[in-house]
Amino acid sequence: MTQKNKTIQLIELGLKSYQEALAVQEKLFNQTIAIKRANRNQQQQTRTENYLLWVEHTPVITLGKSGKSEHLLLDENQLKKEGIEYHPTNRGGDITFHGPGQLVGYPILDLDNFFTDIHKYLRFLEEAIILTLEEYGLKGARSDGETGVWLDVETPFARKICAMGVKASRWVTMHGFALNINTDLSYFEYIVPCGIQGKAVTSLEKELGRNVPFEEVKTKLKVHFAHLFEAEMQQEEL
Repeated sequence: MTQKNKTIQLIELGLKSYQEALAVQEKLFNQTIAIKRANRNQQQQTRTENYLLWVEHTPVITLGKSGKSEHLLLDENQLKKEGIEYHPTNRGGDITFHGPGQLVGYPILDLDNFFTDIHKYLRFLEEAIILTLEEYGLKGARSDGETGVWLDVETPFARKICAMGVKASRWVTMHGFALNINTDLSYFEYIVPCGIQGKAVTSLEKELGRNVPFEEVKTKLKVHFAHLFEAEMQQEEL
């Protein structure tokens, strides 16, 4: 039995296109899956690593496996004119926008190192965001049947501040969450966000009426993430 590895390597990708960040995710995800396959056939067990990638994306709209293409409200020419890329993906969830001012976190965790429960994993991701928002005086909450984090749930003013969509194979995760910090929210007018009609999208900047330091949010979120997963965070270079 291999000892569980509770260290999460934190990797800063900076501003990257969706495809560039996806290539990094897939490389680390596939490496972890390969180790687990090899371990199954060998007596000598190699421990798997865990990663959390931080990234800001250049403007991109992504469509999850359960998404509908009609939730994209622009055609190919309009996307080009607005400088927005479009990518169908293999994550869960529907359609969303990623762009500058939004903190995207891609945890590539071997849940065998923590717990083998995808439902619990998603709730932990949401909880890390909720605890971070609390530090800014905002009451984030879950909305039944809608993964992610919302403000003023079950009121006419419900608005989403953090979208989520994940994929897992052999208990290894990829994709993750997107928290709107200083995001230009006008981009969300080009989609039906997360496939949900009639609900608004918001950001920390909009709620607080000021620009919010990106690094400050990352630091707070990192602490809550580590605490929930009972993990040690370790800064790494790619």
